[in-house]
Amino acid sequence: MTTPAASSPTPLAPDAARALGERAQALLDELALVSDEPGRVARTYLSPAHARSIDLVGAWMRGIGLTTRVDAVATLRGRREADAAPERAKTLLVGSHIDTVLDAGKLDGCLGVIAGILAVAEIEKRGVKLPFAVEILAFGDEEGVRFPTALSSSSAATGTYRREWLAVRDRDGRSLAEALADFGCDTDAIESARIDPAGVVGFLELHIEQGPLLEHWDLPLGVVTSIAGQSRFSFTLDGVAGHAGTVPMDLRRDALTGLAEIALTVERVGRQGTNGLVATVGRVDVKPGAGNTVPGRVEATLDIRAGADAPRLVAIDRIRHEAERIAGRRGLRFELTRHIDVPTCPMNEDLQAAFARAVGSLGLDVRRLPSGAGHDAMAMARAFPSAMLFVRSRDGISHNPREWSSPEDIGLGVEALTRTILDLAARATRGAA
Repeated sequence: MTTPAASSPTPLAPDAARALGERAQALLDELALVSDEPGRVARTYLSPAHARSIDLVGAWMRGIGLTTRVDAVATLRGRREADAAPERAKTLLVGSHIDTVLDAGKLDGCLGVIAGILAVAEIEKRGVKLPFAVEILAFGDEEGVRFPTALSSSSAATGTYRREWLAVRDRDGRSLAEALADFGCDTDAIESARIDPAGVVGFLELHIEQGPLLEHWDLPLGVVTSIAGQSRFSFTLDGVAGHAGTVPMDLRRDALTGLAEIALTVERVGRQGTNGLVATVGRVDVKPGAGNTVPGRVEATLDIRAGADAPRLVAIDRIRHEAERIAGRRGLRFELTRHIDVPTCPMNEDLQAAFARAVGSLGLDVRRLPSGAGHDAMAMARAFPSAMLFVRSRDGISHNPREWSSPEDIGLGVEALTRTILDLAARATRGAA
C-alpha cells in the first residue's frame, strides 16, 4: 500500500463522477425500500425498519472489510483500523443518520453514511495507508420523529445524552426506555456509547444541502460554516369539549381555534425575525377528534431556528407571551414544554479548510454557506472538531419524496469526502515524521 499524499489537483472526470454517484444511488435506492410503511419511505427510530436497515447497512460495511457493532442507543458503527500502530492511533469519525421523516426522500442522512462506506472502499482500492482509524457512524435518532429526542444518538456519542429522554413516549404510549429494551439495547449502558474525545481526529458529515443556495450559485458542493441554533417544543391547549350543535359560539372554549390564532402568531414572529429566523408549528393532534364535537384539547409542536442565538431566544419569549395572552382571552390553559435547545454551532475551521482543499482539487469553486437545518454534526461538535460538506439539492427540496441530487453531484461529493480523508491522513503523516 502507498502512503497518503495531499489531495490531488486533478479534477474528477465527468464519467467517473457519474459512475461513483450511480454506485451511491443504487445503495440509496435499496435502503429506501426498507420502510415501516408500504409505498413511501418512513423509517423511524427503533422501528422494525430501523432494525432491518442496520442489518443491510452493516452488511455493506462488512463487505468492504469493516468490523461492525451496534452501541447502547442503536447506532451502527463500522470500523477500519489504522494501518500502523492501531492500538495508539486516533480515529476519524465519518457518518450521518439512517432514520427518516415520514414520507421522506432517499438522501437525507443516508447519503452521508453511504458516502462514508464508498470513501473507505475508494481508499482501499487506491491502496493508501492511513495513520488513523476510520469509523463510520449510522445514527438512528437524528430526526426526532417517533420521540421528541432529535440528535439523541449523536448526543450519546459525545457523552451528552439526557436520561430524562428515556421517559418520553411515542404516540402509542411506548416509552423510549421500553423501545430501547425491545430493540435489544441496555439503557444502563448508554454511557458506554460515549467516544473519548482524546482519541478522535474529528467528525466529517456529507449531506444534501436541503436548500436552494448551491443550485442558485450553480455549484455542486459547498463547505458549511455553521449550523443554525434550534429550539423544539411541544405545547398543549386545554379548553372544554362540547356538542357542536348545542354550545353557542360565544360560550365556547375551543382549543383548536386557539391554536389557529397562536399558529398565525408564530408565523408573524418568524417573518419579523432576523438572521434567517424561522418558526414552525409542524404537528397537531386534536382531541377528541370528532366531526360533531368542539375540540377540547390540542397538542402541537413548535420549532424555532436562526443563524444566531439572540433572535431565536427573543422569538421564543415573544411567542410564549403571545400564546399565554391568547389562551387567557379564550379561556384556555396553555402549557409549553421545551425538548431541544441547541445553540448556533460553528464548524471547525481546520476541517472546513480540509473540505475546501478537496473541493478545490476537483477544479470547483469553493463556496461556504451556513446550514439552516440541524444535523448530527451540531451534536458531535460538542465534543469533537466537526465539519460538513453539502451536495446540491434540486429545487432545494428535502423531507419530501421529490428530494433529489444528480449522480454527478453525488459522485463529486463522495470523491471530495475521499480526498478530505486522504488530505487529513497526509497531514497527520507529515506531522508525525
